[in-house]
Amino acid sequence: MGSLQEPWLLENVDSKGSVRHGKTAINMSSSLLRTKSDLPLVSRVRCPMLRHFLANLHEVVLGTKLSVIFPVIPLAFVSHFYGFGTPWVFALSLLGVSALAERISFLTEQIAHYIGPTVGGLVNATCGNATELIIAIFALRQNKIDMVKYSLLGSVLSNMLLVLGTSLFCGGIAHLRKGQKFNRRQAEVNCILLLLALLCHSLPLLFRMSGASAADTADPILQLSRASSVVMLIAYITYLVFQLFTHSQFFEAQEEPKDEEDEALEQGGGEGEEEEEEAVIGFWSAFVWLVGLTALVSLLSEYLVETIEDASYSWGISVSFNSMILLPIVGNAAEHAGAIIFAFKDKLDISLGVALGSATQISMFAVPLCVIAAWIMGIDMDLNFNLLETGCLALSIIAVAFTLQDGNSHYLKGLILILLYSVIGACFFLSKTPPTA
Repeated sequence: MGSLQEPWLLENVDSKGSVRHGKTAINMSSSLLRTKSDLPLVSRVRCPMLRHFLANLHEVVLGTKLSVIFPVIPLAFVSHFYGFGTPWVFALSLLGVSALAERISFLTEQIAHYIGPTVGGLVNATCGNATELIIAIFALRQNKIDMVKYSLLGSVLSNMLLVLGTSLFCGGIAHLRKGQKFNRRQAEVNCILLLLALLCHSLPLLFRMSGASAADTADPILQLSRASSVVMLIAYITYLVFQLFTHSQFFEAQEEPKDEEDEALEQGGGEGEEEEEEAVIGFWSAFVWLVGLTALVSLLSEYLVETIEDASYSWGISVSFNSMILLPIVGNAAEHAGAIIFAFKDKLDISLGVALGSATQISMFAVPLCVIAAWIMGIDMDLNFNLLETGCLALSIIAVAFTLQDGNSHYLKGLILILLYSVIGACFFLSKTPPTA
């Protein structure tokens, strides 16, 4: 394993050889999928630059359990250039984006090691849902506004219902006798922000349903959506200040007293779990790799946007189902799996940070940012997600708020959220014709 003794890891390290970094729950969930590196062959390479490159390549490409998926990335390019069927291009690109999303999370965490806990936390929070934003921007460039709305709304619903529900269910089954507790204040803050996002989504819909004709309300709805997006971005920036500066204690996991069974489990296999990880890649190396992988995600995202409609028709499913259900589940599978594993380990605060944190980030940052970006690009995108979609969002937020109100969890709460997501998924599976934006 690379150490801070290596020359390429000495960038921005203090005199004591230690670094501080900001780590979000999303990064902690992804870290469970990483593997420890052993570089005996690389250390024997005499050329320093080549040794540097090979060490970084080993950490970035082979430093994750998802490295077995990486071969699909060149296959996606081959299938695109040689005219394979669009379902193949779509499926391979989707798998490639899923693997690269975890690597982007790893690289942002490496950068955060060197820039301090506060700025590092800000970087991690901003890049936490980079893949959703990249896909949305490419969809906007092709004027596929419905796909942008569906994919972003699907990410919010999958985090609130599927990821959170599965975490509560699995954690409740694993700790059946004693139950689980979590930090209720963190859940309250996120639920309040989700309710604000719901209000900003509901007002354009209510404006449209007020009785005036569509032609008369189109421009006011657009202006209202843009103004609401600015308000949402201001609220999100304030939320970051609240989370990283003024009330960071609200988002820290609370230690529960351990019983004899938990202590025995930790002694058996959990030693060293809480030790802080060291940086394994230098700052500038991580930055260059981050730029390169982001470019790869951009190319694969363009393939996804180009082929999603043809792939949906070929598979006999609706574009709405593909965008709202399939894209979020597969695209963020690594992050979601980490949240569930932490629930098994009775670290439910981290699971909540992943699920609710991602839902809040998408609804309060990604969605309004796309509206502003569309405005700059001369595209009319509003916050009217139509009645069915807004209704699903409203009922999901209410269900999650009631589920988390008492700070206690058991498997039944998780099961209910999973069933809610299943019903919503069935609804959009049967919705063959996407509504017009």
